[in-house]
Amino acid sequence: MKRSFQSTVYVIFVIVTFIALAKAFMVYENPFDIYENPLVWLALIGFVLVVVLKEIVNVYALKKATDLQNEKDGIIPEDPNLWIKKLLVKWTRAKAIDQEEDIILDHNYDGIRELDNSLPPWWVYMFYATIVFALVYLVRFEVLDGDSQIVEYNKAVAEAKREVNKYRATATDLITAENVTLLTDAKDLARGKAVFNLNCASCHLADGGGQIGPNLTDEYWILGGGIKNVFNTIHNGGRDGKGMIAWDKTLKAADIAKVASYVISLQGTTPANAKAPQGEKWVDPNAEETKKTTEETEEVKDTIKAK
Repeated sequence: MKRSFQSTVYVIFVIVTFIALAKAFMVYENPFDIYENPLVWLALIGFVLVVVLKEIVNVYALKKATDLQNEKDGIIPEDPNLWIKKLLVKWTRAKAIDQEEDIILDHNYDGIRELDNSLPPWWVYMFYATIVFALVYLVRFEVLDGDSQIVEYNKAVAEAKREVNKYRATATDLITAENVTLLTDAKDLARGKAVFNLNCASCHLADGGGQIGPNLTDEYWILGGGIKNVFNTIHNGGRDGKGMIAWDKTLKAADIAKVASYVISLQGTTPANAKAPQGEKWVDPNAEETKKTTEETEEVKDTIKAK
């Protein structure tokens, strides 16, 4: 009666749970999303656990019944772990207690006698392996002058740098301080403004006028102006010990480029409570070079016209 009741409860549980899961799979758009539908996962895990536990109980009960029947019939089953015991004896050469008389040494101390056990084969083989390793190591690094760990490390670092440079040279979507360009698209600047307000406004204020951090709207820069310098400052952080943190672990390179472009766009604005200028007035060397080249070209044209 008890077993039939348990079987009935088990069958009812399986049927009800299966129907509930099937219903959930049909109703929910994402039934396996653990955040939206945690009860589905709980039901699924509970269903699997009950089925597995039921099978474990059945196997254990069957084994128990077999053992009782063998005991009743006078059958002594073979030890299932016999091969493990044979393996341990082979690899340890351990003597049984009834065989210890053969290996007891003559001397004793205060009634304590010592057994003359052989070294375990596993220990002996490991000892031989260390000797072989030592010989190979000696020949490899002392006779043939192989690379030391420091040399191998330096080679690995150099190879890694070559791979990084190779990747940077071929990656079209990799943004660094060397290849970053000023973004002027309204969508990019809007994204830069959003990231700025979320992460930077607490120190520089929303209008860029500066509070804890410096004013970002004037022509003076502590670590240099221009898109490349601003990108590098945001990416790697400010001055050691008193500058802002590096944002390369928090922001993506694309977002850093957009924030830097937005900061550049703040140049010339007039915040209500702007902080006093800090650093030095920054002049774009490329702009100066372009201006100089233009002036020289104009001078050449004037000279040609005069002649």
